[in-house]
Amino acid sequence: MMNKGGTSFLVGLLLALAFEMSLAGPPILVDRQTGKYLGNLSNNPHDLNSTSNPYGRYGSEYSADSVNNPYGKYGSRYSSDSPNNPYATNPPAIVAPTPPGLGIQPLPGF
Repeated sequence: MMNKGGTSFLVGLLLALAFEMSLAGPPILVDRQTGKYLGNLSNNPHDLNSTSNPYGRYGSEYSADSVNNPYGKYGSRYSSDSPNNPYATNPPAIVAPTPPGLGIQPLPGF
């Protein structure tokens, strides 16, 4: 059985982790070779940087920086830089969200 001090510590730790995760935001896409930012992986169509925003730089089917542009470097099914090409040699990396100032951390397996 945990004493009152242990319970308070555990609750504080869980609150700190929840706060840190709320600052981190959604995972992001980056070009593996250049490190170029390619947008947030979120389903929020109102986020200016979301790959789900059909009018944003990273979600528009017309933007050169969008994985949704079927004719662009990052969206074409023929490009070696596109996640839409099963044979791509440099598809974007999914990077774990981190609180501001801590850098970026690749998700395991990517």
